[in-house]
Amino acid sequence: MSTLAESRTPRAAASGTDPVLEIKNLSVDYGYDDPTHVLRQVSLTLNRGEVLGLAGESGCGKSTLAYAATRLLPPPGLITGGEVIFTGRDGIRSDILALNDKDLRASRWQDLAIVFQGAMNSLNPVFRIGRQIADGIQAHMPQVTKKEALERSANLLEMVGISADRLRDYPHQLSGGMRQRVMIAMALALDPQVLIMDEPTTALDVVMQRQIVEQIAELRERLGFSVIFITHDVSLLIEIADRIAIMYAGEIVEDASAQDVYRRPRHPYSDGLLHSFPPLRGERRELGGIPGSPPDMRKLPTGCPFRDRCAFVFDACAHITPELVHPAVAGDDHRRSVACLRHEPETVAAAGFTPQPVPDRLALR
Repeated sequence: MSTLAESRTPRAAASGTDPVLEIKNLSVDYGYDDPTHVLRQVSLTLNRGEVLGLAGESGCGKSTLAYAATRLLPPPGLITGGEVIFTGRDGIRSDILALNDKDLRASRWQDLAIVFQGAMNSLNPVFRIGRQIADGIQAHMPQVTKKEALERSANLLEMVGISADRLRDYPHQLSGGMRQRVMIAMALALDPQVLIMDEPTTALDVVMQRQIVEQIAELRERLGFSVIFITHDVSLLIEIADRIAIMYAGEIVEDASAQDVYRRPRHPYSDGLLHSFPPLRGERRELGGIPGSPPDMRKLPTGCPFRDRCAFVFDACAHITPELVHPAVAGDDHRRSVACLRHEPETVAAAGFTPQPVPDRLALR
């Protein structure tokens, strides 16, 4: 039986012209009688071979977006609109939200796989590690014998840096980092094209975080899958991601290459996140942070949801909801998008307000 690595195609370059997953105008409510709109027409594209980072404060909708896109959202979550288009290696496109139960079951773990936040809660405590990985393989590949499934499980463990003799261990016999690696091995068992990682390093120390991140980067280079990496730690994404999307209050507020977000943030919220952690190199700088707290999703303010915490707020922000636009800043990548009224002078003027210039801090870096 061939190993997983042998069955894969080489990694495609993340050129931005070959989307593998397209989330279009995805909306999600919580509750039925008086629903809370937690995602509002979110659109996001993951290109083949790319690592897309999804960042933002707790409660901004990152995990909800991942679970809704994979149809794992538990009640009282309800998808109220949108599409999630997956493009297979054969070029066939399908809407995950429209699949029947049989096709959805076949798609999971083979097309898209997910690594959840808590590895200890995701693994069954009464079954050995080897059985849990092998069961998933046999569920999707009935022609594979139990022996072959265990052999493949051993190969998968070794691929993520765990000795094959740990197949007979129970989850409680492994460290937190090893359990997270087991979850990564399980997610890669059926050669998925998209791997969604929901804060996989949150409960780990900084040394283990780095090891996990390096492991993901190495596997992505070797095996060619695409990654959506969800975290509240922007500094971690700068090291691993090709592109970063910043979420705030259930919406994408900035989408750009990782280096552009780090060196030239265009949204005040992105800028605030970057000034919330100290740099490891270069000159010392004052940590600014972000004042206030995220808004209550049950009663969002009118206009821009970030306006009560923004250092660059002006009159129009209380009346106009900003849209994702391509900022007219010299030197910017044409694919970058930002939701800030300072980048929408025509919209502001059409509504009868005076457009305000983009602050130097958000334009000249």
